[in-house]
Amino acid sequence: MICGHGSRSKTAEQEFGLLAQGLKRRFPKIPVEYGFLEYSAPNIHMGLDKLRHAGVDHIVAVPGMLFAATHAKNDIPSVLTTYQEKHKKLKVSYGRELALHPEMIAAFEARILQALCKNHVHPGDLYDTMLVVVGRGTSDTLANAEAAKLTRIVTENLGFGWSETVYSGVTFPSVGQGLEMALKLGYKKVVVAPYFLFSGRLIDRIYKYVDKVAASKPKVEFFKAHYLADQSHVINTFVERIEEARLGMLSSNNDLMTSFKSRLERGEIRVHHHHAEYKPIVDPLDDEGSFLEHGHSHEHEHEHEHGHEHGHSHGIYEHIGHPNGPRTMIDQGVCCCFMSQFPQHIIDEERELLKQSENS
Repeated sequence: MICGHGSRSKTAEQEFGLLAQGLKRRFPKIPVEYGFLEYSAPNIHMGLDKLRHAGVDHIVAVPGMLFAATHAKNDIPSVLTTYQEKHKKLKVSYGRELALHPEMIAAFEARILQALCKNHVHPGDLYDTMLVVVGRGTSDTLANAEAAKLTRIVTENLGFGWSETVYSGVTFPSVGQGLEMALKLGYKKVVVAPYFLFSGRLIDRIYKYVDKVAASKPKVEFFKAHYLADQSHVINTFVERIEEARLGMLSSNNDLMTSFKSRLERGEIRVHHHHAEYKPIVDPLDDEGSFLEHGHSHEHEHEHEHGHEHGHSHGIYEHIGHPNGPRTMIDQGVCCCFMSQFPQHIIDEERELLKQSENS
C-alpha cells in the first residue's frame, strides 16, 4: 500500500499512479494499491479495502514521501492504526520514508545533470556554477535539515562552486528571498533544483519565480531541474523500503509506527478516525498542506458509522514571522510573481491569518 499526500493537481495524481504502476511491475505476484491523505482519490482507506477484499492478511504500507514530517510520522500511522483496530485479523506493517537513500540522491543528481545537458562531470566542471536546492518546507526541523543535508551531499558529489537550500513554504528562507540573496554572490550560472517527487502548483510557482528572476538578471544563466517523478532510482528505493517493512528490519530510529504508538501512549498525539479523503481547504498558496500552517482544521467526510469530526492540525510554526520566510512574500507586496494572480482580498486574508497566529 503506497500512501501519498494528495494534490489538487491532476498531473500529480497521474504521476503518483505511474509510480504505483512501476511498483506493480516489480511485484507482479503481489497486489499493489495506492491512496492519498487528502485532496485526491482514491484515499488510503479505499486502497486498504481493495487489498483486504483481495484476501490479503498482511499489508505492507509505505509513505510515498521524501522526508519524515507530520504526515509520515502522524497522519498515515493514524489512518493505519484506525484501520487495523477495525480489522483485528489483519496485520499492517508500516515502512519508513524515502529519506536520503543513495538511490534518491542518484535520482536527484540525474535531474541536475539533465538540466545541465551533461551525462557526467569532472572535478572543476561546475566550480563556476551555483546550486539552489528547493525543499518542500515543513514545521518539522529535522525534515528541513534533511533537505539541507542533501544539498551538501550533492554539492560535493558534483563539485558545485557554491550551494544554498531554500524552501517552497512554511519555513525559511523562502524561494524568493533565498534566491535573491544567493544571487548576490555573483555566480553567472545557477541551477535551481526542486527536491519534489511529483508535479503540482508548488512546482509551477517555483519555476515561474525562477523565470521572473531570470528576466531581471539577463547576465545570469539559469537551469531548472525537473522533479524526481518515477525514475528507476525512485522505484528502487520504494522496493527497499517495502522489503524493510515486510521483513521487520527497521531500526528503532526508523520505525515510524512504533514511534507513533509510543507518542500516542504518552498522550502527545491522538488517533484521527479517517474514513475518506479530507475536504479541500481553500488555501490560495498551497495545494500540498498549509502554506502557513496556522493551526487549521480539516473536516472529514465520514462514510461509516462515525458521525463526529476530528481535527487535523499542524499547529503554529515557531518561525512563521521570520523575515526571510513565507510572510515576507506577502508583506513585501508579495514579491513572488505568482501572487499577482490572486485578488487583494485573498492576500489580506492571509495577512490576517498570520497576525492571528502571532497573537496566539
